[in-house]
Amino acid sequence: MTSLFVEHLTVIDSAILDAARGLVGESWIVDVELHGELDDQSMVLDFGEVKRRLKRAIDSSVDHTLLVPRLAPELQFDETIERTQLIFKSDLGAIEHVSPPAAVSLLDTAEIDPVAIGTFLAPSFLGIVPPSVDAIDLRLHHEDIDGIFYHYVHGLKKHNGLCQRIAHGHRSRLHIRVNGERDSELETEWAMRWTDIYLGSREDIIARGNGRIRYGYDSAEGRFELAMPETRSDLLDADSTVERIAEHIARRVAELRPGAEIEVRAYEGVMKGAVARL
Repeated sequence: MTSLFVEHLTVIDSAILDAARGLVGESWIVDVELHGELDDQSMVLDFGEVKRRLKRAIDSSVDHTLLVPRLAPELQFDETIERTQLIFKSDLGAIEHVSPPAAVSLLDTAEIDPVAIGTFLAPSFLGIVPPSVDAIDLRLHHEDIDGIFYHYVHGLKKHNGLCQRIAHGHRSRLHIRVNGERDSELETEWAMRWTDIYLGSREDIIARGNGRIRYGYDSAEGRFELAMPETRSDLLDADSTVERIAEHIARRVAELRPGAEIEVRAYEGVMKGAVARL
């Protein structure tokens, strides 16, 4: 039997519910390996078809969704045709989430991890590859980052695509330069501040009090709401796009380093992001 592999087929940018950490943004790189007999082109499957078929199946499934462990004892869940509503009682406080069903992926597991995600995805590959492909192996892994990184969750109500979903996220690196030199101290400060954070827009706040904050908005897919402990959220004066995130950090750094040239390179997941210079 011959195998075909594609490394870095796609990246899954999602949010997960975790009993200890609460709401967590994640970015997983997906590698695939296909096992089977060679076809009349002497191929297991054309690379272009692997990318078209399998990448599409992954991107239309778990990507940019909230990954929910259906079997977790911390979960209370209710779903109708038009709305999914849940409460998840983490060690850091309760998380409430309301959205159209398409924004949530329910996994039959008590804990979200790469193995559980791979098991969830496997049925979506049935029927989209030729019968000569006997098996498909998935490997989900994090980007190797030499330095600091942070996990954040956000939603972009004005976005026409999947980013409008109020709880999707990223595992991201951050580079801060002051007068042309990397400042590891500032990078570490921001990474610690934004460890497992929700980055919300002030204009999306619909309720606040008793140590909790609730966001809500209507977008093309429908109504979204998210409530959580206020300590697990940080606020931006604008939309939480990566461009605005880079600008936000740059302005705060400039306040600490008056007169200095500031460059912030903020990533949104893997190998993409925005640069702000002041």
